[in-house]
Amino acid sequence: MNSPVVVLGARGMLGTDLMACFARQEIAARGYDLPDFSIVDKNQVEQAIDGAGVVINCAAYTNVEKAESEQALAFQVNGEAVGVLGRIAGSKGIPVLHISTDFVFDGTLDRPYVETDAVNPVSAYGASKYEGEKALIASGCRCCIVRVQWTYGKNGVNFIKKMLDAARAGKPLKVVDDQVGAPTATEEVSQIVCSLIHLPAFPEGVYHLAAGGYVSRFEMAKFLFTTLGMTVDLSPCKTSDFPSAAKRPLNSRFNCSKMEALLGAKMRPWQDALRDYLTII
Repeated sequence: MNSPVVVLGARGMLGTDLMACFARQEIAARGYDLPDFSIVDKNQVEQAIDGAGVVINCAAYTNVEKAESEQALAFQVNGEAVGVLGRIAGSKGIPVLHISTDFVFDGTLDRPYVETDAVNPVSAYGASKYEGEKALIASGCRCCIVRVQWTYGKNGVNFIKKMLDAARAGKPLKVVDDQVGAPTATEEVSQIVCSLIHLPAFPEGVYHLAAGGYVSRFEMAKFLFTTLGMTVDLSPCKTSDFPSAAKRPLNSRFNCSKMEALLGAKMRPWQDALRDYLTII
């Protein structure tokens, strides 16, 4: 690729790992993020992506709870702005790889979700992300939508860091055992995204991307503390035990066979990536 990669949301958890991945591979990349760049500013978007070979959009409103009371902002960032990005990119002939989420599903299916399953978000955040998917496709640009789930990384807030902070503070922990998915390292996602944009043909369409295997939040926490040799007062509970503003899908399991076929490789087991992560935090 002769033209640079442009990463929107470059200072977030995934964006930071993406920029590091490109640097390691000596791939020219430009990153943009708050406070000096906003995806809702059309002029800034137009300037940022000018001359790009591909745009990777990680910019998003991600506070699931606050999205319920800040729906206008969530839909502006996750929905409307993504459509504008698509129209600008399309006019310049630039393909867009956009990061989406498992929250577009309601989590009631009794098997892993495939890309063609009916979408039915149960939260404002999920609905806003689905609006972004639809707006990007409607823009007519060449686009690849990659849905990820349960992400964690060196930067930003995530479930693992919250668990460790609470455990180190000596607090007894109750963790839900009825939410099931795959903890997915942003380091792994970034490596796969780097591979995707270097395929002979840009992979248009929707793809599911998550680590191999599935686990409940409770069993994940147990694995975490066992791996680190920590003694923690840990007990299971149900999602309904935690009143919250936003509903969450209980089944977040992804069928990643479409992505695996594209890459010609199986997804790495979630346990392997998580063990690696625990050695660096």
